[in-house]
Amino acid sequence: MKNLIILIFLVLVSCSAKPNKEKETEITNLTEVKEDVKIIVAANQTVEYLDLLKGKKVGVVANQTSVIFKGDTNVHLVDSLVSLGVDVTKVFAPEHGFRGKADAGEHVEDGIDATTGLPIISLYGTNRKPSHEHLKGLDVMLFDIQDVGVRFYTYISTLHNVMEVCAELNIPLIVLDRPNPNGHYIDGPMLKEEAKSFVGMHPVPTVYGMTIGEYGKMINGEKWLENGIQCDLTVIPLKNYTHNSEYDLPILPSPNLPNAQSINLYPSLCFFEGTNVSAGRGTEMQFQIFGSPFLAKDSFDFSFTPQPNFGAKHPKHEGEVCFGRDLRTYKKLSSLNLEWLIESYAQTADKEKFFNKFFLKLAGTKELQQQIEAGLSSEEIQLSWQNDLTFFKEVRKMYVLY
Repeated sequence: MKNLIILIFLVLVSCSAKPNKEKETEITNLTEVKEDVKIIVAANQTVEYLDLLKGKKVGVVANQTSVIFKGDTNVHLVDSLVSLGVDVTKVFAPEHGFRGKADAGEHVEDGIDATTGLPIISLYGTNRKPSHEHLKGLDVMLFDIQDVGVRFYTYISTLHNVMEVCAELNIPLIVLDRPNPNGHYIDGPMLKEEAKSFVGMHPVPTVYGMTIGEYGKMINGEKWLENGIQCDLTVIPLKNYTHNSEYDLPILPSPNLPNAQSINLYPSLCFFEGTNVSAGRGTEMQFQIFGSPFLAKDSFDFSFTPQPNFGAKHPKHEGEVCFGRDLRTYKKLSSLNLEWLIESYAQTADKEKFFNKFFLKLAGTKELQQQIEAGLSSEEIQLSWQNDLTFFKEVRKMYVLY
């Protein structure tokens, strides 16, 4: 009997151990799955585009975000291509320059890349669009820039201009896609013709929920290029990406977007650039705070004083104490927040000096300023653009890849 009891005990121990081993295996496999679904940017997929470049004279549109990620180190796309024997002959740089050090709106000069010795042609200086002479002798153009998915962020305007000249000269364009950190929602007024500019070239909402590769497909498909011409466009897609994927940008897309919080708040706070309110340029809290000397300190519980710094040589209200709000710990947005803009307008004594001419270009329509001045609520304003958003979402479906 004693031996029987011992035998039963050993069988039970043996059986109970098996589920634990299976559970350990499941946990291990789960970890492997998480690693497998890591987003892979197109630039990292060299095998997908190298053959399209070999034996050809290549122009590259790039900046500091155009890198191949290799563990804890990054290799710039241009350096990688040169090392692989690709004949890169020219580099084209957007707003903020090839190394991303210029202020927003600052004139960027042509130059020479110190690392490769390649000529750099600025697309945010004398030329916003490359000339036919710039592309003379090129067989293919390659575009790789990290965007943030907002209409007034000018990299999509640079993409439009590059696509246009490529179409005019029958030069193929390859776009290496990257994630959209604001790709999880679509919101804002649609751009109208009267507001068209380099900070808004197309009839899309403020936040359009597309990667830059998808956006290029829309430019082409909707025939937004001059005279409806179309570009010979190839998009190298991302792997393991959806529009709801969390993605913190590993490299600053521009000097005044220093972290994920600023990138998430940027679509809402950038409207302040068209007013007398600062969005934090000249501080280390860019697009995470707002304020102005014209807002009362008894109504606004935060203050800051803008000073010249990297990315803001001459910030708005330089040296003046600004009163406003600190949004550094504010919850992640999945829609535009107009409350801060409406509140600031309501609390400004001299309302005629609140808006400036740039606001129309940022808003994309004269209606938004009119609605705020008329005292409409955030809910009423956002309701007014829902029909346009419904239409846009249907058009967008034709071009999404993820």
